[in-house]
Amino acid sequence: MNNRTINIIVWALGAVALILIIWWVQTDPTADYLVSMPGADNRGKGLAEQDVKIGENFEQFATDYTEMSETWPRFRGADFDNISKSSVKLKEKIGTPKIVWSVELGEGHSGAAIYKGLAYILDYNEEKRSDMLRCFSLADGKEMWTRGYNLNIKRNHGMSRTIPAITEDYILTMGPMCHVMCLDRKDGSLRWGLDVAKDYESEIPLWYTGQCPLIDGKTAIIVTGGKALMIAVNCETGEKIWETPNPNNWKMSHSSVLPYTFGGRKMYVYSPIGGLVGVAADGPDAGKVLWETPAWNHSVVAPSPVCMPDGKIFMTAGYGAGSMMVQLKENSGKFSIEVLTEYVPKDGLASEQQTAIYWQGHLFGIMPKDGGSMRNQLVCVDPKDPKKPVWTSGTENRFGLGPYFMADNKLFILNDDATLTIARPSTSQYIQLDQVKIIEDAHDAWAPFALANGYLLMRDSKKMVCVDLNL
Repeated sequence: MNNRTINIIVWALGAVALILIIWWVQTDPTADYLVSMPGADNRGKGLAEQDVKIGENFEQFATDYTEMSETWPRFRGADFDNISKSSVKLKEKIGTPKIVWSVELGEGHSGAAIYKGLAYILDYNEEKRSDMLRCFSLADGKEMWTRGYNLNIKRNHGMSRTIPAITEDYILTMGPMCHVMCLDRKDGSLRWGLDVAKDYESEIPLWYTGQCPLIDGKTAIIVTGGKALMIAVNCETGEKIWETPNPNNWKMSHSSVLPYTFGGRKMYVYSPIGGLVGVAADGPDAGKVLWETPAWNHSVVAPSPVCMPDGKIFMTAGYGAGSMMVQLKENSGKFSIEVLTEYVPKDGLASEQQTAIYWQGHLFGIMPKDGGSMRNQLVCVDPKDPKKPVWTSGTENRFGLGPYFMADNKLFILNDDATLTIARPSTSQYIQLDQVKIIEDAHDAWAPFALANGYLLMRDSKKMVCVDLNL
């Protein structure tokens, strides 16, 4: 082959390559794709094509159980601070974990609530295509009853994510597709149901509902999004008491509502998709927005606001959103809000899923994976300067997306693989006491803890266990 022939071949190949490059640049590879529009997947319609009869299914398995004295009645416990006030002494060195009982669950991240010897957890049964509340005896794991309804949903990195709210009289649940059940606590009978997404034309959050409902006295507090931001419902009758307008069209997030009293006013603080807001909880203006900040606008918000006695409120979210510290002020019954600082995760305390703990004037939380050099470490900060850690757990002690809480002057931390770490709460240094694997072959152990009478309930994505921590 002579040089002229070789040059012709090279030129031809170059021309073909140039044509292919031009075609590749000018051709839209997504031309045949359908644009995904909000609501096109029926998330904003409550899956109206399904005939959901909330609470229609009930099965009773047992009636006798060991009644106990303590409760963990809702998300973050009785005082909403994730700190147990029990006087029961707990182990700080576990050794071989004493697993009292365990139960297989549908894939999910819902945590349990406990009321005087009974444990309640939301679960989705894929075989029965049923969303249900399950009730267990805390002492031995015996299943007492289930109450639920038929619902077809697909796996979405788990299904159930929320924690029931329990009082002496009522149980309030919110399922993965925003179906609310209010039951009689004593026998599990249905009082009323509400399809939030259907009735309020609201959009079901990514990865299904993460909002844990709230019972305040005899009133259910539920964030709806859509036609209203938040509503109050009479637990006894199911009648609506008030609803908060939603002129900003803020959407429901995975964050939960927490009550807060400041400047002589009780309010409900919530972080929807779009802002941070305080809603009047009582008085003639109940349901009215007392204050709001549009500065907090992120697409995925899971942690709840941490409200401090001096009016500071800490808010954080994952996926690079970072954190914000605001200062609430009151003057003659009027409220204003000032953003003190806002920063990305690598610059200060942040969290992807779990809500920070406020203890002895300090905030404790686990940094997200995008937290820079402090990634996945437990950190303690002074709220006056959340960018500067008082201490960190160090590079040798990193954690995942799992829960943490305080009890008996101990800090309990659960890693993604269900390894439990026990530390001593401190505002000066990280003090680790013990570390032990609780569930073998565990994955995504993210659900919040529940503790009563020394019995700790925890789970991974498919199993819940009861650990006896009594000293």
